[in-house]
Amino acid sequence: MISRRHFMQASLATTALYGASGFGNWGRLAAQQALTQNDLLDFETSGNVTLIHITDIHAQLQPVYFREPEINIGVGDVIGKPPHVTGADFRKMYGIEDGTAADYALTYDDFTALAGTYGRMGGMDRISTVVKSIRADRPDALLLDGGDTWQGSLTALRTNGQDMVNIFNALGTDAMTSHWEFTLGIDRVMEIVENELNFPFLGANIFDTEWDERAFEPYKMFERGGVQIAVIGQAFPYMPIANPKWMFPDLSFGVRQENMAELVAEVRAAGAECVVLLSHNGFDVDRKLAANVDGIDVILTGHTHDALPEPVLVNKTYLIASGSHGKFVTRLDLDISDGEMKGIKHRLIPIFTDVIAPDPEMTAMVEAERAPFKTELEEVIGKTDSLLYRRGNFNGTWDDLICNALISEREADIALSPGFRWGASVLPGADITREDIFNATAMSYPEAYRSEMTGETLHLIMEDVADNLFNPDPYYQQGGDMVRVGGMGYRIDINQPQGKRITEMTLLKTGELIDPTQTYVVAGWASVNEGTEGPAIWDVVEDFIKREGTVSVDPNTSVKVVGA
Repeated sequence: MISRRHFMQASLATTALYGASGFGNWGRLAAQQALTQNDLLDFETSGNVTLIHITDIHAQLQPVYFREPEINIGVGDVIGKPPHVTGADFRKMYGIEDGTAADYALTYDDFTALAGTYGRMGGMDRISTVVKSIRADRPDALLLDGGDTWQGSLTALRTNGQDMVNIFNALGTDAMTSHWEFTLGIDRVMEIVENELNFPFLGANIFDTEWDERAFEPYKMFERGGVQIAVIGQAFPYMPIANPKWMFPDLSFGVRQENMAELVAEVRAAGAECVVLLSHNGFDVDRKLAANVDGIDVILTGHTHDALPEPVLVNKTYLIASGSHGKFVTRLDLDISDGEMKGIKHRLIPIFTDVIAPDPEMTAMVEAERAPFKTELEEVIGKTDSLLYRRGNFNGTWDDLICNALISEREADIALSPGFRWGASVLPGADITREDIFNATAMSYPEAYRSEMTGETLHLIMEDVADNLFNPDPYYQQGGDMVRVGGMGYRIDINQPQGKRITEMTLLKTGELIDPTQTYVVAGWASVNEGTEGPAIWDVVEDFIKREGTVSVDPNTSVKVVGA
């Protein structure tokens, strides 16, 4: 049972700032397994401004299963701090009882069993119900989308993001920022932004390299509840590193901390009484930014897919994490007066599909968007005996399956699969449909390459990715999770400097250490290099599953982690 309803009492200068999290009510009811829609949506309205936040939906129109990570290691100053807490430690931190709906939604233990009790989560028609309910209570509530919206499903891939643009227009979105959107290519992004989007596409940190000026609107001013609110957009800072630069060759990104400080000062001078950063930086980057830049009241953070039932306070800035894949929507009520924030009230709303009624209008829209692809989506390719999931710093069974497919279908010694965080889960005993495969692979550079690499090159790749994840300075954490590896094991000491973290690289089929001078056949996918050749990864995986009939993924014990 969650006993903490009021999560903090703090002060700003001489002004008392109150705060409350609405997590307590649904936590208690979840323990009784008696949730209703009213329980999830009931909210004692406060203040004069309401924000609604959704992020990292990755084009999931329908309800999904999505298992939260088992391992989420923090380094440096954030060791043991949210969001780097999982499982039993997470439940203890937030007062969550084992086996409850809160346990199922926010942690990973007993996921399969709890999924049978609590069902799928998300779905745009359920999200629409929540948004309409909030707006019925607070008609001028701002709906803000944190990005990673137009990518991650078969329908988004087939329509170049049009299905999601249509849905988020209909939802009444007020502004968005971006990341994977740019993997549609700059021409398609500009077509959507200039001709099809009903709301601002914000990116204060995106610059045109030729003219050294901002390529998109940096912020939007809104008047709500008699308050001037500046919403600043911060796109994913490391686009040209994590994704193919050739898809947006004339743009530069970056955290641009000084630029952000100047912009906050600018909007404050222009009359902003509340400054909201709609960010796709990732949680730890936003934590550092909040510590270094004054004047931001709220950061709606995204990219790292964290779901936290309470805000995290850094100096005078509140960080809000709203999960991914449509599992949660955040409602945030702010009390703004005399040019500053006097109060905040927060609720992370879990979108339990069996509890929240679908909005019929949105259901019809979703069905219409999916109709041209219905047969393709629903075709059964095989079955799984294992829970297929993707999340965690080092491995997930979806990527283990992909690596197995790459080694088998591409006749390789070693397979590499990128550490993506997106991809819905599939329960043991379930059919694997083509939609399931695309939920884990749908992207615009899917070629499954086959090449030869020396052991030395493999080590350099592994060290580079490890530094992106475990560099103690968040501003140098430029990627997703660790690259997934098939056919090879290794030891990683996360506290060592770059170049010394990865040791004991071993070829699993022989048990021999990887020889730096020897050449190995390596298969992988999602290369950022232009002109990469090979079959699409979804075809490789589909062929493998068809051949196997029923797939089973053994527990991955090939990675030894020390220093965590």
